[in-house]
Amino acid sequence: MLPRTMTAPEGTGTYDVVIVGGGHNGLVAAAYLARAGRSVLVLERLDHTGGAAVSTRPFAGVDARLSRYSYLVSLLPGKIVSDLGLDFRLRTRSISSYTPTVRDGRPTGLLVGGGEERTRAAFARLTGSDREYEAWRRFYALTGRVAERVFPTLTEPLPTREALRRAVDDETAWRTLFEEPIGVAVEDHFSDDLVRGVVLTDALIGTFADAHDPSLAQNRCFLYHVIGGGTGAWDVPVGGMGALTDALADAARAAGAVLATGHEAIRVDTDGRRAEVAYRTADGEGVAAARHVLVNASPQALAALTGDTPPHPAEGAQLKVNMLLERLPRLRDTSVDPREAFAGTFHIAEGYGQLAAAHAQAAAGKLPEAPPSEIYCHSLTDPGILGPDLAARGFHTLTLFGLHTPARLFEQDNDATREQLLAATLAQLDAHLAEPLADCLARDADGRPCLEARTPLDLEHDLGLPGGNIFHRELSWPHAQEGTGRWGVETRHANVLLCGAGAVRGGGVSGVPGHNAAMAVLEAGDG
Repeated sequence: MLPRTMTAPEGTGTYDVVIVGGGHNGLVAAAYLARAGRSVLVLERLDHTGGAAVSTRPFAGVDARLSRYSYLVSLLPGKIVSDLGLDFRLRTRSISSYTPTVRDGRPTGLLVGGGEERTRAAFARLTGSDREYEAWRRFYALTGRVAERVFPTLTEPLPTREALRRAVDDETAWRTLFEEPIGVAVEDHFSDDLVRGVVLTDALIGTFADAHDPSLAQNRCFLYHVIGGGTGAWDVPVGGMGALTDALADAARAAGAVLATGHEAIRVDTDGRRAEVAYRTADGEGVAAARHVLVNASPQALAALTGDTPPHPAEGAQLKVNMLLERLPRLRDTSVDPREAFAGTFHIAEGYGQLAAAHAQAAAGKLPEAPPSEIYCHSLTDPGILGPDLAARGFHTLTLFGLHTPARLFEQDNDATREQLLAATLAQLDAHLAEPLADCLARDADGRPCLEARTPLDLEHDLGLPGGNIFHRELSWPHAQEGTGRWGVETRHANVLLCGAGAVRGGGVSGVPGHNAAMAVLEAGDG
């Protein structure tokens, strides 16, 4: 085995497995395979590993380490953390969400979290009775039962649809999540527009769909947002998302994998038993031979490497904004402490009717008049991402994720449309603040506001995401379908596997496709 190094050997090398892409799934696969005694080379185009799961200091001269792209963890199985001995921790959020609104001319809102009685009281204060809260409890008891049964299957061979249905063992839950548009259940369970919207948002994160879309793309998105860890909880990675990928890189290197940054794979040739991966660096080109190739990239990138016909890309539909504040802004709703409101998910313009209107406007080729989005503050749960001076002075991060802004809206002029959308999005937030957000923004070493906005086209440029789609393509059901193979990572080439977010049961920071591709290689038993 070649020595562990961050640069690949010159010329031609031979390995059991070559992994294209050093994002978190590629690192998971590398660590599993190297620990099993396989020789592994990871080729990463950028000068660092981690892909979209990285922590960076995006603002010049400012000691704040933000999760620049992906930012929360739910779908990462504890099995992977345990199997690989990762030095990685998560912290729970005491507040799940806060959604501001105006009722009878008075600023108010819905705070979910802080204990059952407090949440019940918040529902009653908003709606005038306990009915919505009881409906909330029944609905999430249903999704909880599904989560307990479905989440453990993600690191097992793909069950058939009928096997998964038997595992769920609840025909009402199966119909609600797997057969009828999620809008049916939302409208059947809840009557308050704001409560309906809070529930629906989990079906729309990164997915451009209506609540009643017959494709059920929104159902698949909702399912992955409520099954994580068997509970649906979304937790904060201590040290930022880069802490996870740093731990994975350390585990892979410690097991003997070679991580080669600045090495861009340009072609994969295979006869189904042996493969060669051509790559280029700043100094030239090379070829690595292997029994197996794992591609931790999009299905479009896989097709480009193998010369196959690319699938139709599913466009992304989100705005991602990173901010650093000198202080948290005061709220118009004075009954809520900003430190609680921003600690969970702060919903903006995400009433049920608002979400429907935004989708209809975007589908018609227009930016939403009231862009829906949600914000959370990482530094309230994990202040260690800030330098000691910033933390002592009360600085905080904010991460905003906007919905219903498909890539097509940015094609004519990405820069101008980004600025227009950002202004409209922040105006929706400002409507619920007692002071403009701009007054709270910190400034970098050059005097510029600490704010960074990324559109789907920016994400395509930065990370190679097709159309800026954070899932690489439409999410799949977590069961076997025609052509999915035993693990959901197989391709038409017997020894080339897809281990990125575009694999079946991919999407989100989970490591599941990486784990499953490694298991498929080990099952083959020829390395």
